[in-house]
Amino acid sequence: MKRRDFLKQVAPMSLLPFALHGQPIRAYGKLLGTENNDFTATDNVLVLVQLNGGNDGLNTVIPLDQYRNLTTARPDVILPENKVLKLEGYANTGLHPSMHKMNEMFTEGKVKIIQNVGYPNQNFSHFRSTDIWMTGSEADEVLESGWVGRYLSEEWPNYPNGFPNEEMEDPLAIQIGSVVSQVCQGVAVNMGFAITNPSAYYQLLSGEYPDAPDTYAGKELDYVRTVARQTNDYSAKIKATAEKVTNLSTLYPEGNSLANQLKIVAQLIAGGLKTRVYVVSLGGFDTHANQVDPVDGNETGSHAFLLKTVSDAIYAFQDDIEKLKIDHRVLGMTFSEFGRRIISNASTGTDHGSSAPLFMFGSKVKPGIVGSNPIIPANATAQDNLAMQTDFRSIYSTILQDWFCLDKNTSDNVLLHSFDKLDILYGACSTASAQRQQNKQSGEAYVINYPNPFTTGTTLKYYSDGSTISLGVFDTQGRLIKQVVYGPIPRGEHEIYFDSSMLPTGTYYCRYQSETAYQTRSLLKIR
Repeated sequence: MKRRDFLKQVAPMSLLPFALHGQPIRAYGKLLGTENNDFTATDNVLVLVQLNGGNDGLNTVIPLDQYRNLTTARPDVILPENKVLKLEGYANTGLHPSMHKMNEMFTEGKVKIIQNVGYPNQNFSHFRSTDIWMTGSEADEVLESGWVGRYLSEEWPNYPNGFPNEEMEDPLAIQIGSVVSQVCQGVAVNMGFAITNPSAYYQLLSGEYPDAPDTYAGKELDYVRTVARQTNDYSAKIKATAEKVTNLSTLYPEGNSLANQLKIVAQLIAGGLKTRVYVVSLGGFDTHANQVDPVDGNETGSHAFLLKTVSDAIYAFQDDIEKLKIDHRVLGMTFSEFGRRIISNASTGTDHGSSAPLFMFGSKVKPGIVGSNPIIPANATAQDNLAMQTDFRSIYSTILQDWFCLDKNTSDNVLLHSFDKLDILYGACSTASAQRQQNKQSGEAYVINYPNPFTTGTTLKYYSDGSTISLGVFDTQGRLIKQVVYGPIPRGEHEIYFDSSMLPTGTYYCRYQSETAYQTRSLLKIR
């Protein structure tokens, strides 16, 4: 394996410097000439809570007006009607009996439930459906980049070249776990990195690693570790941030893995990290068998344990960020790759299904329920599934526009399609400033284009260090549209016009590569 390929494989798994041919990518100077426009400032933070495996929505948010048909469809897993937690103001809808804390948050006006969330032509594979949720793609469309990654690429297009810097000294996204998921994959590089916890992660600073194997891969691993120790700006900042903040909530439950992750997130946000997105996760929701414990009652069992874990963790997290006085900046969202079938199976479980409810939580959500209870057929079969009411990408569009303050065109550009937003957040985008322009200019730009958006063509302005330069235009699925530049180019700034008159409207990417740098810019062609 070549060193460059090796780095591309391991870099997203932890904090590593971004390097090619063993040399860190450093400043060659910024390209000038971008226009000064007013944008909207935001220091809002999004916390994504992934429920891996496909959560059973019908036993999470229970349609009580459909209870008779539910009893017929899923007699082995149906919850006792008198144990369901009624939602205040919604007589026909309730929560699983283990979700007392989430029910309290709903009553306090800090939870929004969105019914029957999914996408057209549901895929029932864990891997493929997770990819669709992570990337925001259509069911028949394969994308390499994640929707959060594209957003962060739009906000900080020069990343990772010249980062950290005065404008952005912190990671753009952090995943609590061993690997950065596809949701943070940008157009050119992964826009985030993973940490297990702020203490164990600092092996990077101390250099206390187990010996690498005496193999070629082991030597590469030693090399990566050496460079990682030399370039530890992010590590030092995260360590200092985690050490200066103490969680104020006493409600975090012991032995709750999701609570432990959210505890770290609260510390880092309150400590002052400018990180825009955090991702946490909890597995075990693939409940094909033993979803309930019929001996002790269907309100107990593995699914009950999972939902209590989620409910208690989110409740403690919300309490913590309120006590830390950062709750006005934090929006949370749960999601799972799909729901479960209407009918139960012969193993006191449920099989892969279609749409399911999700929760949005925080001080800025408009409380209540979006959508209506799903309709359960009187004689449901294994082929019956819940109809989608809300496309999950409409929720993404809402977050991008009403939380991260993008305009509609930019939001559509990030999502690669147009989606209507929902009325689910109190106005969070009210302060006009030039902050986003600063974000766009942060770091070192090797290629820019103007105008953008454009109609018939755009000028690509790029920098050469005197080496071989590759400049190509690609579609959203990574197919080369045109190789605009390839070959040795004299040192300095250069321009070339790209004629797009024969292309349909939509999003494209200009990919720049030299011997020492790699960068991608999004191009938006409009009518």
